[in-house]
Amino acid sequence: MSALTPPAGPPAGTGAGDVVATTGPGPVPVEVRTGMFGVPGTGDTSGFGGLVRTVTMPGPSERPYGGWFDEVVDILAEVLEEAGTTFDDAVESVVVDRGELTLNVRREHIRTVCRALRDDQDLRFELGLGVSGVHYPHQTGRELHAVYSLCSVTHGRRLRLEVAVPQEDAHIPTSVPVYPGHDWHERETWDFFGIVFDGHPGLARIHMPDDWPGHPQRKDYPLGGIPVEYKGASIPPPDERRSYH
Repeated sequence: MSALTPPAGPPAGTGAGDVVATTGPGPVPVEVRTGMFGVPGTGDTSGFGGLVRTVTMPGPSERPYGGWFDEVVDILAEVLEEAGTTFDDAVESVVVDRGELTLNVRREHIRTVCRALRDDQDLRFELGLGVSGVHYPHQTGRELHAVYSLCSVTHGRRLRLEVAVPQEDAHIPTSVPVYPGHDWHERETWDFFGIVFDGHPGLARIHMPDDWPGHPQRKDYPLGGIPVEYKGASIPPPDERRSYH
């Protein structure tokens, strides 16, 4: 599961003369990686052990966002204000990158934002396409991200919501009451990343066994495998068959 999707091209409704922001004041560093695969010590056999790369994410965007993006943000701000919540309280930042709109939402407001996007006639993001997870170990206090893809069938638009939480307090209110189809997606995100969706009707493992330790798609999860049997022989896990140190 990943929050990174291929560029979708310019947003629907933008013309050749429209301004479409791609980044904000500047990229935000996430981590610095060394070598080809981030292998520490002498285990990098790729020949690129001296490679150093800074991993960045796009920063907050500035207006004009371009196309229908400004309209959606303005309407959402108005709807939230009518519900007693300011836009700045609910949304940390707006990011426009590669023709896609992302709203970074504070976790306590995720359900309110989802309901506003779904119900307002000028927004009408009535279809939840799923929830996925991302793990950024070096983002202290924001290590785990839940990513929501929403679609407006009515207006032919798509946007992304993203909620960041600390690994030690990985709790987010469930979005199932607004988008019932997120039931299974939130279970999968819990299973693989350990994000707890409070109020979920049946949060449990969906892929891994109930007694499985840890959450396999976190980047600090130990790489390895399980022993297998082959023609009566016992084969150890891959990480135990060969040592590079």
